[in-house]
Amino acid sequence: MGIVEKIQEIEREISRTQKNKATEYHLGLLKAKLAKYRQQLLEPASKGGAKGEGFDVLKSGDARVALVGFPSVGKSTFLSTVTNTESVAANYEFTTLTCIPGVIEYQGANIQLLDLPGIIEGASQGKGRGRQVISVAKTADLILMMLDATKGDVQRSLLETELESVGIRLNKPRPNLYFKRKNTGGIKFTQTTPLTHCNEKMIQTILHEYKIFNAEIVFREDSTVDEFIDVIQGNQVYLKCLYVYNKIDQLSLEEVDRLARLPHSVVISCEWNLNLDYMIQKIWEYLSLIRVYTKKPGNAPDLGPEDGIILRGGCTVEHCCHALHRTLASQFRYAIVWGTSTKFSPQRVGIHHVLDHEDVIQIVKK
Repeated sequence: MGIVEKIQEIEREISRTQKNKATEYHLGLLKAKLAKYRQQLLEPASKGGAKGEGFDVLKSGDARVALVGFPSVGKSTFLSTVTNTESVAANYEFTTLTCIPGVIEYQGANIQLLDLPGIIEGASQGKGRGRQVISVAKTADLILMMLDATKGDVQRSLLETELESVGIRLNKPRPNLYFKRKNTGGIKFTQTTPLTHCNEKMIQTILHEYKIFNAEIVFREDSTVDEFIDVIQGNQVYLKCLYVYNKIDQLSLEEVDRLARLPHSVVISCEWNLNLDYMIQKIWEYLSLIRVYTKKPGNAPDLGPEDGIILRGGCTVEHCCHALHRTLASQFRYAIVWGTSTKFSPQRVGIHHVLDHEDVIQIVKK
């Protein structure tokens, strides 16, 4: 029996098992086996054989956004509309057969947009080059899930299932769990909060399935069994996702209003160029990028459209120093900052000061 058949058999057993107190240990064990087989499917143990042909492209720009969706939902049309890259669009499925990169220029940032081939059901098991598409999606900073608004929420749930099964967690925070393997000492289990989804016996059962007999575990929140398995495997990617409903020109106003009010959702029409400006604004917001301007002593700040440094939200003066020059942080004395991150403007700050969007910074060296 192959790995795919084993996965399908475990999924069938989970679906027909009733969820209650008596079966929770059995279900926990099945979930651990399922996660282990899925990992084997994505990362085969054999190193020999010809190297598979991937279509990853060089990461460039300030951030990377991946377009994921079923065939013929408007991914190539969206890429051609918002970037200067032409991606062939036609009235038949699988027009795009490889990864096509484009660049969105917004607020001085270059955001790399990847048009990936359409995903089909069963992509997580390798159907239709699905494994290569998903491996590229794992390297992105944001996933744009392109959906056909006329086909309801069926596409969304199918795509979420495919991405979940390969270790991509959408719009979820990392579990607040501590897990460390040890050589001796047995399993040390600690919890700082009451647990409702699992207990010490279930944790030990799952660890034994992975042949782990010495470890330290600390639960800092009420996590589920699935989240604990994710922490053991350590190969999950937690990404922000924006659900984009295309072809809204074919819907009624009431349905468009309903879709637009769903969490993490945007409605657009590539054919009529509807709502694309708001869409790019949401991409900037979800990427949490900020723009910081620099100032030389005695000169006015450089506030031109091409000036400024693009940094991640929550970055400090130290990150800004590394972005300017690799030796600047070691020569740093203090910085003067104008903007919303300071109590008064200008303010003298240290290297660990957190910067805000459109701050102006002047760095003084030793």
